[in-house]
Amino acid sequence: MPAAIHEDSLTVSDIHIEAPIILKDVNIVQVEGIFRDADYSIRTIEILKDKSLAFAANNGVFGMNSLKTGMWQTSTMTRENTTLNFRATAHTAHDFFMLTTESPALLYKTGDNGSMVLVYQEAGEGVFYDAMTFWDDQEGIAIGDSVDGCMSVIITRDGGSTWKKLDCSQLPEAEIGEGAFAASNTNIKTLGDKAWFGTTHGNIYYTADRGKTWSVTKTDIASAEETEGIYSIDFYDELNGFAIGGDYTKPEGNAANKIRTTDGGKTWTLVAQHQNPGYSSCVRYVPRAGGKALVASSAKGIYYSTNSGSTWKEVTEAGFYSLRFLNDSVAYGTGAGKISKLTFKDSLN
Repeated sequence: MPAAIHEDSLTVSDIHIEAPIILKDVNIVQVEGIFRDADYSIRTIEILKDKSLAFAANNGVFGMNSLKTGMWQTSTMTRENTTLNFRATAHTAHDFFMLTTESPALLYKTGDNGSMVLVYQEAGEGVFYDAMTFWDDQEGIAIGDSVDGCMSVIITRDGGSTWKKLDCSQLPEAEIGEGAFAASNTNIKTLGDKAWFGTTHGNIYYTADRGKTWSVTKTDIASAEETEGIYSIDFYDELNGFAIGGDYTKPEGNAANKIRTTDGGKTWTLVAQHQNPGYSSCVRYVPRAGGKALVASSAKGIYYSTNSGSTWKEVTEAGFYSLRFLNDSVAYGTGAGKISKLTFKDSLN
């Protein structure tokens, strides 16, 4: 990876600073492809402060793009006979991180010379990591499926140089077969000292002290089938949050797949029952929209809400696994063989 990946990044805690609320009437998304390769399934992307993108995907590929010049630089990570499948990435002001899914799970960070260095690995039955993010430039977290009776949680306190897995004595007991989804790297959210992540069983795990103690809340989101549960979660501030899921094998199903909280995750309420969108792999709050505007995406298209998720409208049939906002009008989405710039507009004019 080029040394340029060390450029300053966005504040990873995503704490919202007071700013004028911008609530736009969005009816359409202008889609501009910026990366195409049918060999890759791209589930995660990072937007850096210098207006560059960084991503990692299957087949060991990772890379970065300068939004100023449009130039791409990509590399391929190989390790013996293992096919590397990256579905989780994160960044600090100094480094880019990428994490593989199944055993052996391998976590890499940017090295001093710009190459990627292995900083954590874990092998064993049931090992499968799903998502990662940082609270700030020193402390970060990654989560995975349950092993030995609890969800897998690894934490760094030194900027990602070393990672330690929490013992099951430090976590709530997992339900049998409980895991998480590695669909978009958005089923975990950090804000201030807090973090929330959702699971296949419709549970939301919560910490108020950066992973030192945890509690868990059962929600009413559908989770009876192995392919159901919480796929994505986001918070606009420490009180207002939204989670979405469904069943990717039945993407039109729209019952009990959208939940909202206004008390920091203590309680969650089903919203937009039997209304689209159906299955969605990613939900994001629109910046500077006061917690009113939300975007939900899946391989079937993108939906937009201006009333905190109570109702939604489809704004494009173009499908994306995951997206990240650059500002209140522009996001970047990832999908099957593609990365695209997404401009949210009221019309094509």
